Amino acid sequence: MALASPHPSFNRSTLVRCLSGLEVGDAGESKQSFAARLGTWFDLSDAISLSAALRPAAGAGSPAAAVSPGRSSVGEEFARVRAALIESIGPDDVLMAGNARIKFPLPATGTAIDGAADFSPYHRYYLAHQREMEAGIGPLRARVRAALSGFSPALRQLAALDAVLEEAFWARERSLLGAVPLLLEKRFEHWRGTHLAFLAETQATDAPERWIQPGGWLAGFCGDMQRVLRAELDLRLQPVAGLVEALGNEEKRHP
Repeated sequence: MALASPHPSFNRSTLVRCLSGLEVGDAGESKQSFAARLGTWFDLSDAISLSAALRPAAGAGSPAAAVSPGRSSVGEEFARVRAALIESIGPDDVLMAGNARIKFPLPATGTAIDGAADFSPYHRYYLAHQREMEAGIGPLRARVRAALSGFSPALRQLAALDAVLEEAFWARERSLLGAVPLLLEKRFEHWRGTHLAFLAETQATDAPERWIQPGGWLAGFCGDMQRVLRAELDLRLQPVAGLVEALGNEEKRHP
């Protein structure tokens, strides 16, 4: 039996497609875009087959389902963590305020367009979401592995392999995902530059309060950032989703 790798494939990920769609061209750039470089990272699913890892050891008994929480409870926890992280990011073009755990940086009253050139608050906002993802998904992944380890020898091997892969690729994955805001900074400058060009062409009066309204340049950037965050969340959750699916497949084979 072969299963999809529990490690994400950057080549086929929604995140790469999302970043590619947001790319802002620059004549001085390398022909290979940032998103393309991200997408060419090691595709583990093409290099490792889990068939051997999932082959039960000789003489292994039936699954020890009595000591495992099973797919239903594991799946419920997966859905709960995912829903909480999605809620924290928020829907497209909605600048979350009030009780939001991570607040989108809003311009101060009276801010001039020249004073809105600093990307650093939005960089910190994105990094805060990345830390929240790591804090939620890391422990979840460990708990799902524990559930697999208590179910059958085959899943115990898969859980052990996933732990090794997580440790081996964690630093590289974090480095790549930590570079995502670099592309978002270019997108921020694109939105701001478009707004500046509009003001110069129309001689319109700038009104910072309209930046965050539907159709405003900052609201548009906020929507881009939220879409990238959700795509990154899906990417980070892929290994856990693969483990949950593997548990479900084993439960079907050993009802």
